[in-house]
Amino acid sequence: MRNALRKNMDVFALFLPETRELIKNKDFNSLKSSLKNMNSMDIAEGWHYLEPTEKILIFRLLGTKKAVEVFENLPFPEQSFILNNLENAELSQIINEMAPDERADLFKELPKKVSRKFFLLTSKEAAKETHALMDFPEGTAGSLMTTEFVKLKKEMTAKQAILYIQENLRADYRENIYSLYITDENQRLIAGVSLQDILKAPPDMLIRDIMTGVDAIKIDAEMSLSESGSLFKKYDLFDAPVVDKNNILIGIITVDDIVEIIEKETTKDIYEIGKMSAKGGEIISYATASALDLVKRRAGWLILLLIFDFLTGTVLKNFEHMLSSVVALAFFIPMLLDTGGNAGAQTSITVIRGLATGDVRPGNIWKVVRVELGAALIMGLIVGLVAFGRAFLLQKDFMLSIVVGLTLFLIALLAIATGVSLPLISKKIGLDPAALAGPITTSVVDVFGLIIYFKIAQIFIPALRF
Repeated sequence: MRNALRKNMDVFALFLPETRELIKNKDFNSLKSSLKNMNSMDIAEGWHYLEPTEKILIFRLLGTKKAVEVFENLPFPEQSFILNNLENAELSQIINEMAPDERADLFKELPKKVSRKFFLLTSKEAAKETHALMDFPEGTAGSLMTTEFVKLKKEMTAKQAILYIQENLRADYRENIYSLYITDENQRLIAGVSLQDILKAPPDMLIRDIMTGVDAIKIDAEMSLSESGSLFKKYDLFDAPVVDKNNILIGIITVDDIVEIIEKETTKDIYEIGKMSAKGGEIISYATASALDLVKRRAGWLILLLIFDFLTGTVLKNFEHMLSSVVALAFFIPMLLDTGGNAGAQTSITVIRGLATGDVRPGNIWKVVRVELGAALIMGLIVGLVAFGRAFLLQKDFMLSIVVGLTLFLIALLAIATGVSLPLISKKIGLDPAALAGPITTSVVDVFGLIIYFKIAQIFIPALRF
């Protein structure tokens, strides 16, 4: 599972001095033995510490199974480096031993010309599996599933099923087995059974007597990954069958794949809310990131937000005469805009998360709007009264305090209404709510908040009525 590296102690770093000493002394047998005792995930996690020549040497000393496990968990640039520095025979062995879904993910990222070359090194069966997975659009269940699974028949006994599983699983099968699925003579999915139930059943008990229906949990190959994740969450699944439009069982999705997708989506949303390039949820790691990498991810949004802020300056310039007449108006602008921005951010984040989890959906949008607008009225009243008190304590001017309090009340309403509507509109027109809602919410609050502030000031402050 690519990028699913452990976030605890960097184990490989502890062995790095010893590893380099063995390489220096050309004690490759001891190094091979040392690598054999290391966890594949630890090796992949510490891979960036190695020099290019060390990477190829160590990769060649790994056993085939461990080499594949390490390779699958490396980031794409590191995978490309290895592919470019191995002989064809070595490449063929690695590619053919990869899990079908991992192989398909790799080939999708490679340039077409390169992937065609590697297809020539792939066995016919592996190539067929890979093509089938690559045909599914990105973001669908079919693109995530694995085609490595065992199908049972309902006429089997529990003992026959266990023997069949043992005979038909590859020796290097690495997916955890939670459930087995039963198909008819046309390979159509009819039921499922947990491995635990098979093991607990009497040897002569038929699978038909312990199997259960799977209509509620089966996943259409064209289903989106977010919908698939919701299904896993709703039914607390460890795995789920994937079927085509004819109900033919074509693969399975396991919970570790779903967790990886959820992690990417969460990372993507966090970066977008923080106004950085999300790159599909690719995590920024300080172990490998450079200053230029950070600039590339952040500069675009900073420039865009800067352009939005030009509008605020334009509004201030248009009301410059009011600020010069009543200088105290300027004292409260940061408070008004910051509070409005915070209120909008709180609301938009709540709605964006609701859209992501399915809590906000077409059937309950009006309820969401009603609840948020009710909250807006209460919140607006609270912050408005606090702002009124603060302004009066600072300036001892009742009318100015009324202007500040009433403005913040209206800005809170505007911010919360914008924070609700923009994510919903973004979702409706097919845009990412996390990417679009944040900057526009802030800009709406800044620009229209200032206009509201100065217009109310003209109404309540005699010196500004002209």
